[in-house]
Parts: sequence; C-alpha cells; structure tokens
Amino acid sequence: MKKFQTPTSKHQRNPNRPAPKTSRRLFRAWRLLLLWSLVLGGWSFSARAADFAFGADLSFLKQAEARGTVFKDGTNALPGLQLFKNHGYNWIRLRVFVEPVGGNLPNDLKYTLAMAQAAKKLGYKFLLDFHYASTWADPGKQPTPDAWKNLAHQERVQNVFAYTRDTVAAFRDAGVLPDMVQIGNEVRVGMLWPDGKLPEHWDNFADYLRAGIKGVEAGRGKLSRPKIMIHFDQGANIAQTKYFFDKLKRFKIAYDVIGFSYYPWWHGNLEGLRENLAFTASEYGKDIIVVETAYNWRPAREASERGGPFPETPAGQRDYLDEVTRIVMATPNGRGKGIFWWEPAVGHRGGLGSRSFFDEAGNALPVLSVFDKYTRPLPRSDGH
Repeated sequence: MKKFQTPTSKHQRNPNRPAPKTSRRLFRAWRLLLLWSLVLGGWSFSARAADFAFGADLSFLKQAEARGTVFKDGTNALPGLQLFKNHGYNWIRLRVFVEPVGGNLPNDLKYTLAMAQAAKKLGYKFLLDFHYASTWADPGKQPTPDAWKNLAHQERVQNVFAYTRDTVAAFRDAGVLPDMVQIGNEVRVGMLWPDGKLPEHWDNFADYLRAGIKGVEAGRGKLSRPKIMIHFDQGANIAQTKYFFDKLKRFKIAYDVIGFSYYPWWHGNLEGLRENLAFTASEYGKDIIVVETAYNWRPAREASERGGPFPETPAGQRDYLDEVTRIVMATPNGRGKGIFWWEPAVGHRGGLGSRSFFDEAGNALPVLSVFDKYTRPLPRSDGH
C-alpha cells in the first residue's frame, strides 16, 4: 500500500511559530469532516446490521431437544431458540415436507407450525422453505410426492398452488405468517421430477414456480405479502447463475430475493463467492441472501478430498462464518441481506454434528458468538 506523506512547505517552518489562522481553520474543518464521516460510517454500518438477516436453519432443533439433547452456552443450559437469540440471531429458516413425510424426518406441518410459533414469541423473523417433496429435495434429486405422481401436468400445477395456499394459510391462522417463502429447495435442476426437471422442461418448471408464488399470495389473506425467494445452489458460479436467472427473466417469474447455497467443498473458493455476489447484485438488482452455508469444526468426509479455506477446527469454523458474513455484507449496492447457517443444532445426527455449533456434550463452540459484534451494543467508554 502506498504511504501518504504530509505535504511540507518549501521552507521549513519554525516549530515554535504559531500556525497561520487560515491553516488552523482548515485543520479544524478537516477534523470535523473526519469525525462526521466516521459517525455517518458507523451509523450506516449499524443500519446495515439492523436490516441484516443473522439466520439459521433450525429445522432439526425441536426434535433434537425432544430426544434429550441439552445445549449449553458456557455453564448455562438454555432452550436452543433462546440461546441463538442471545447471540443476535434474528431469523429462523424452517423446511416443510409434503405429507406423509418419509425418511424419519420430523418436518411435517404440525411440527413446523410449533417451531414457528416458538420462534415468533422470541421475536424471530421466519423463512419457510417448501421442498415440494416428502423427503429431501436438492440438486441430486427432486422427487415428486407419491400422491402427485400419476397426475397430468396441469393437475399437478393446481396441486402445487393448493398445497402452497393451504400451508401458508395454516401459518397465517396460527399467527405466524412467514416473512419470506422459498419456492422449492435448490432448484437449479428444477423440481417435481421428471415433469419439472431441468434443462429438459423449463416450461413445466416455470408453471410450478408460478403456482407456488400464486399460492403464497392466496394463502396470506389480507396480511402483508411474504417476500418470495428463489433458491439456487451454486453460490460461487457466475456462469451457472447467469444461465439460470436469465431464464427466470425470460419466463417472467416474479420474485424478490435470490438465495444461494455456499459450501466451499462443493461450490468453490471464497473469492468466487465474492465475485458472484457482486455480479448478481449488478445484473439482477435483487436482494441476496446466502441461505445455506456451513463449515466443520472437526475433520469430516466432505472436505477430505478438497481442502477448505480454514482449518477444520473450532477456531477455523468461527473464522469461516466471520469471513463469509463480511463478504455478504460487502456486496455492492447494499444487496447482501443475510446469511443462514444450515442446521447448527442437530443433536446426535452422525456427520451433521461436525457442522454443528456444539460439541458432542452440547457445549457451545466459538462460532456461536460471531454475530455478537454486529448485534450487541458496543461497551461504553466510561465502563458502564
């Protein structure tokens, strides 16, 4: 970095001689301008943090606690939702599967409603993640629920609309209308395979997206419209991002927020994430959230063949979240609006525990406190 030197007069000034009045006035003005810029900068940063989604997908939390997992912050054992709230988390993401839910997964409507109600009581905002499947939907699979498999395309479109409408209405009637709704999960490859699989069936896929969006509108009743998110998994890939969202534009899909997944083992390095967020903000003019990310606090299978940006240690996990948060906050035009950790409180769920915010005994790891500096008041200079 080039160093800046204070300009000096051609003639060396006597240090005991008072500075001219004009110089003193200029210095005072410069000092006031500097202080004012710092105040404005601090206000702007605080305002950005106040509007930022410090979030977590806690869809397994209720089940983990029901099975006996106790989460601790230091010596204090606390309900998980309260523990995350104490560290600045202000958004919760919850998935819901089409019933009957398979795979011994807990995320049916009743379970998800109860979680949303508990979160809303603590002041969380709420993102609802529709999978439109009875089990996991992701880039490797987008299974159609059994009850919808033998329907004609237009009948299935109507089912997507009705299911979305009725589900959103159930949350509305329970007093927990989502603040944001995700139409499908990691839908780069489409949804409701094979009929809505991409790249073969863009027309069908667009029909499903529109049906889901219309279902949210119908289910909200007279309450404020939840924002609509489209979730794309390649958070560090400009070419694939451009292909997909250009297609959405061509099909006139109306949405508000672009949600990215970013796992460094699968999606590329941090510089790629930074570049793609900047590209997306400039190209599409939408708010952006990294809606899924995670990192291991101990060595795990995902990173065994591909090294990550930080050591797989508690400190490395903390540093990873800190850096990704900085990258999202630095997205041009203020378009970086949030970050969600995927499942930081799973209890004893095999390999997923390596991404958790807690060790095997339920003790909080350093990563839990990353958002404190953004969400907790700064200490006063007088020590109070």
